Amino acid sequence: QVQLVESGGGLVQAGGSLRLSCAASGRTLSMYAMGWYRQRPGKWRESVAMMKWSEGSSTYSDSVKDRFSISRDKANNTVFLQMDRLKPEDTAVYYCNVKLLGYDPDFWGQGTQVTVSS
Repeated sequence: QVQLVESGGGLVQAGGSLRLSCAASGRTLSMYAMGWYRQRPGKWRESVAMMKWSEGSSTYSDSVKDRFSISRDKANNTVFLQMDRLKPEDTAVYYCNVKLLGYDPDFWGQGTQVTVSS
């Protein structure tokens, strides 16, 4: 099992910034990737940014590329999402996600609300 604790959501005006963090505990030695998904109102959950844990490479959705940045504190099994130039369409519940090596299902955080006002 992997336990995830998220923090950092909130309300911000368009053009502003927020930083999310997610700390993992448990089977962290088996982590393959860690990152963030979001679920906007009336939409399916979508991947936002993911980082391969061992090598540190990252991928982003087209909608956030150049505005969001994922980083990590590997020693503390923590991933961050720096969100800049936020737009109202970034309003969503953001979920931390961990993918393990092998065939285990993904693990999810409890979700943190990000609201961007126009």
